Parts: sequence; C-alpha cells; structure tokens
Amino acid sequence: MLALALTACAGLPTGANYPRSVSYARDTPRPSTLDASVALTTARHPGLSGMRIVSVGVDGFLTRAQIIDSAESTLDLQYYIFREDETGRMLSAALLRAADRGVRVRLLVDDGDTRRGDERVLTLDAHTGIEVRVFNPFAYRGHLTAVRATEFILRHARLDYRMHNKLLVVDNAVAMVGGRNIGNQYFQMDPESQFADDDVFAIGPVVAGLASSFDEFWNSPLAIPAAALVTPSRAEGAAPDVAQRSGPRAPTLRPLENDGVDYGLALASGEPYAGMLSGRLPLVWAQATVLSDSPDKRQARTGVGRVLMPQIMTAANTVERELLVVSPYFVPRDDELQLFAALRARQVRVRVLTNSLESAPELLAQGGYGQYRAALLERGVELHEVRTHLSYSRGSGQTSDMASYGTYALHAKLYVFDRRRLFIGSMNFDQRSKHLNTEVGLMIESPALAAQTAERFEAMSEPQNSYVLALRSHARDGTPQLTWQTREDGKVVEYWREPARRGWHRWLMRLLGWLPIESEL
Repeated sequence: MLALALTACAGLPTGANYPRSVSYARDTPRPSTLDASVALTTARHPGLSGMRIVSVGVDGFLTRAQIIDSAESTLDLQYYIFREDETGRMLSAALLRAADRGVRVRLLVDDGDTRRGDERVLTLDAHTGIEVRVFNPFAYRGHLTAVRATEFILRHARLDYRMHNKLLVVDNAVAMVGGRNIGNQYFQMDPESQFADDDVFAIGPVVAGLASSFDEFWNSPLAIPAAALVTPSRAEGAAPDVAQRSGPRAPTLRPLENDGVDYGLALASGEPYAGMLSGRLPLVWAQATVLSDSPDKRQARTGVGRVLMPQIMTAANTVERELLVVSPYFVPRDDELQLFAALRARQVRVRVLTNSLESAPELLAQGGYGQYRAALLERGVELHEVRTHLSYSRGSGQTSDMASYGTYALHAKLYVFDRRRLFIGSMNFDQRSKHLNTEVGLMIESPALAAQTAERFEAMSEPQNSYVLALRSHARDGTPQLTWQTREDGKVVEYWREPARRGWHRWLMRLLGWLPIESEL
C-alpha cells in the first residue's frame, strides 16, 4: 500500500516545468589542439576513419580517463549504466576537472539499472559547466525496491523502454563506442565480478556521425534534465564537493588492488591513449558507418522511429562462408532461426559465443536462451558457452592476476561477416535489443579488424575456455540430450548435466525459461 501511494504521488517532470535548451556538438567551435592534430592525420586518409579495438578491460578505463583529461572544448557522454564506484568516481572527478578548464560537458545516462549511490553522478549538474540529463527516468527517486517495482508495473509501457547506448565523444575529434558501461566490473577490475567487453577508439569522419547520434538523444523529449529530478538540498547533501567546484576526490582503489595494476602510474603514463594518437599503437584505416536506433525507436512500427537490427540481419543474410556472433544474451526467435537455417542450407558456417549458465549474469535471459539451444544445434549452429574460470587469458581482456578469481562473464557484442567486416556496439542478439532498448555501434569494412576479432573468437571458444554444446543420443532411450564438452587439466571432459555455480540455478533457469516473456529478454 505504501508503494502504491508513493508511486501514485510521484509524477514525471515535464519540459514545461523544467525548461531545457537545445544544443548540438558543433555549438561551441572553440579551437582545440586535439581537433587540429586529428584533422592533419585524417587528411592523409581521405574518406576513411582510423580505428582500434580496445579489448582489455583496464585499457577501456585508462583510455576514457585520459581522453577526458585531454578535452579542451567539448565532452559528450552517453551511458546505460554509470556506477559511482571507484572507477565511476574517478571519471566523475575527471569530468569536473574538465569543466573547471572551461570544457562544455554533456552527460546523458539511462535510469533503468541505477543502484543506491549511482545518483551521485546527477549532482555533477550543479557545476556550471556540466549538464546532466536522464533518459526516460522513474518518477520515484528513492531506493525502496518495492516502490520502484510498483512504478515499473504501473507504468510498464513507458519504463520498459531503455537507452542502452554507450558512447564518448571529445572535442568532436575522438570517440569511443562499444559495449562497456561505466563501473569496476565493466573494466574487469572487480575480483567479484568482471564483464569482458570491447570498445572502438575512432577518429575521422565516423566521429561526426556518432556526435550526431548523441545530439539526437540529448535533444529528445525523453532526456530529462537532472535539475528536474534532484532537489538542491539532496544534491548538496549527496555531493558537497560538486557545489564547491572542487569535485569528488580520487577514491582509494581498494577492491582493485587485487589485479596487480598500479592505476596511478598507468594513468600518468598517458598510455594507451597517447600511443593511439601518436601512431605507436597503430590505427586501422577503413570505411565505417554509424548504425543507431533513434530515441523514438518504439514508434518504428508507425514509420516514425529508426531501427538498427534489420541492418544487422541484412548483413548476416548476405554472408557466403561464415557468420560469427558474440553476445552475452542470445535469445533468437523464429525469424532468426529461419535465417540460421537458410545460411546452413547454403553451407555457411554459423558460430555463436555466449555465456554459460555458470557465467551468466542474468538467469532470466539465460532461461530464454536455454529454450532454443536444441533447435539451434539441430539447424547446424555451433554453440560455445564461456566458462567462468578460464584456463588462459589470451583474448579475454582480463589481466593474468584477475583470471585467477574465476569470475569471468561475457558482455561483448560483436558480429563478424565472412571475416571481411564486423559490427561492434551495444546491441545484444536478443529481443530486448531488437525492440525495447536503443542501441548504437559501428559497421566496419575492415578485413584486418574482422580477422583480429575472429582470432579472439577462436581463442575464447577453445575447449579450455568454453563449453562446446552438442546433442547426443541418451544411452537408455535414444532421445537427444544436450551435452557440454570442455577440457580440464589437459583432458577432454563431457558433462551430461549442465555446469552451474549452484545446483538450484539449473531448475530456476528451466522455470524462468517457461515464462511467456521472451519479448522482454
């Protein structure tokens, strides 16, 4: 009753009550040495963008922090999750330093998966040089789970629609786009939970397209100013340093010390960002296209919104030899099964790398995937499920010290077409990314980057690092049954019972798999 009452009293702020200005990436053409330097480099590669895939989690954090510290004119950030843990607070502090230098900072975050403490990032809006907006926010701003859940149920049609994009653009010259959110686990720095992922560091023409995508979301009616959600008293109480313009102090990296990296020294070195700009870490120059959903994607059926997924499906349908899919959440439907069957009929090899029950972050999504495994195998799709404890870390993005904790989970979203081109971005191969989340990424026409990604796929799909699924005839009645084959201590092992961290996860996954909510997964 309390939850219902609080939810009924809460109302979503409107643009009329909280006026906001329309702004664009090119509104502040303040000269930038970074922009000038990049322009000289790109002039030598007309029409092409320079790119480098950042697959090591620690490098994903370092590059972001160093990019922010190099900004002179503009910083635009768009993230589904911005945790205010150690790495999140360090990046928040870097944003405050940038604003103090006169950089215009625009930060757009989603509100679907916020936790207690994450609201601190909204208080950055108190700085005169920083504007924060929240995409499709909950009206209730507290932390009572029952109240938040009640609001979600009562306003499901609106709140089920989320912004899943991950994007950073600095000085309209350099960008990072991919699958990583902001937080310790997404940079593979948390011994208790680490998500392997990828970003693309990019310069050249593709940056303008990414900046335009950000502008489209920033100026959307669904992007609500933080001032409409955080009262001055709460802002001051949550983050007094922001009001004083000194910013949150760099936190002690207590849980991060276990991976053997000195982050202070690493940040001070300027690497890997300096190496990518100077050419010591070479960029690959190629054609690249920004693929993105529009902020009004949910209106696509009426001809208004723009949808990304059909472009991926079209690219997949045209492969001639091989399709590689890397997705932490893999929930196909009948049309995707038909696509895979048609590819196999043309002798195209289809291989999928996803999470095992052992490594799955979300049992609900894993349950949805579990219903399709037999059908996929029957159609000739090769399924590889990553283990939570890897035998070796090559291609995993984790440091060798972090590998010993056995807390690995897949979070990357990669699609490789005939090893000639690839898509990398925020889009999972599931129904939520297809219909209910907005996504963004790059389609890159580069055999070099496609081959590099395929090589990592091969490393992660090795039996030492993953389970290879198969359908075997049961000895007693001959019925087909799933098996999981892997390699342990140098020996091939085949499990007839699904490996899991806890036994009850097996029956819970099966139970969840029968729920009629595939469109939500």
